[in-house]
Amino acid sequence: MPEVTMPRLSDTMEEGIVSAWLKQVGDQVKAGEILAEIETDKALMELEAYEDGVLEQIIAAPGTTVAIGEPIAILGDGSGASAPAPAAAPAPAAPAPAATTASAPANSAPTAENGSAPEVPAESGERKKSSPLARKVAKELGVDIAALTGTGPGGRVTKQDVENAGSTAAPTAAAPAPVAPAPAIAPATGDYEEIPLTTIQRVSAQRLTESKQQAPHIYLTSAIDVTELLAFRAQINQTLEETGSGKVSVNDLLVKAVATALRLDPAVNVSFAGDKLLRHNAINIGIAVATEAGLLVPVIHDADRKSVSAIAAEGRDKAARARDRKLRGEDMSGGTFTISNLGMFGIEQFTAVINPPESAILAVGAAQDELKLDGEKVVARKILRVTLSADHRSIDGAVAARFLQQLKALIEHPLRIVT
Repeated sequence: MPEVTMPRLSDTMEEGIVSAWLKQVGDQVKAGEILAEIETDKALMELEAYEDGVLEQIIAAPGTTVAIGEPIAILGDGSGASAPAPAAAPAPAAPAPAATTASAPANSAPTAENGSAPEVPAESGERKKSSPLARKVAKELGVDIAALTGTGPGGRVTKQDVENAGSTAAPTAAAPAPVAPAPAIAPATGDYEEIPLTTIQRVSAQRLTESKQQAPHIYLTSAIDVTELLAFRAQINQTLEETGSGKVSVNDLLVKAVATALRLDPAVNVSFAGDKLLRHNAINIGIAVATEAGLLVPVIHDADRKSVSAIAAEGRDKAARARDRKLRGEDMSGGTFTISNLGMFGIEQFTAVINPPESAILAVGAAQDELKLDGEKVVARKILRVTLSADHRSIDGAVAARFLQQLKALIEHPLRIVT
């Protein structure tokens, strides 16, 4: 049976949510066409068909969470032999054995929501089309799903539709518990509101908690004079403006500086792997990007080999696609070092949690005017503070300090970054 299974679309993915089907049962499918949209721990990604065929059965309805490798659809030759035939009519019958529940086709319409098909939304009659996840969230938020207008395929009500309604509608009374009435915890008094975590937020919380628990973090802070770097950036942008190219940000220069420092001293470009260290040959810099769905980290691959303008163009493109949740798996995989910059918010200094399986992350603050002695004169300089978080299992304090020393020297003499 030519099953379509939940693919691994990112290096940290363990399960995915079928967000929407872009092909319907009976549609002819060509290899390379987009079958569905899958919500992973990092982004909303497209699932391509790997062979030609006809979509004969949808096993996982929109909103269903499926583990990697589990089937979500059946692709056949159109004869229907690849999938069980759907029931002729929803006639009253004895309850189906429990063993048949898992194989019930997701595109067949059960007569009622009961224990025999918990993951299958009803698609017939007057009932509002909605995903199981949307119904679950609607129940939690007290939203009447029948009153919503769905934005999903075929007018299906999605989880996002429910959350949008829940954020504007007045809370409704919760249904009583089956055993005894539970104490009211809904925001009846306006004290709080419940906001379900996105998949990205949930998985990020799990992985970052594991990072703090498993990796003994050490922190080193360096104050770097970026006066010359800012002047250098202004010169670059003037030249780029004359040629009609996009501008370079301070963060783009920092990405290039970090990549250059890692090439000069690769002892920080490592991962801890039990009884050994993995020293990466490629220098792939992750850039933390805040999105409405949570924190995403697109990766600039081989950053040490790219020009600053190329890094800037790639960074702009991937940051925009991260916010639109249109990153591909390869855009976020293979990172060996991450930069998190909160300088645009006026944050002077902070520490960041390592993004596993990497061993280090650089937290970048805002450049501030500070007075310094220059011989016998007091001068104003732009000072930037960066804090390196390092996994002490794989990076000793002296190694981390040497890396920051090298990075400081590069940034304070910016021509070294590009030569």
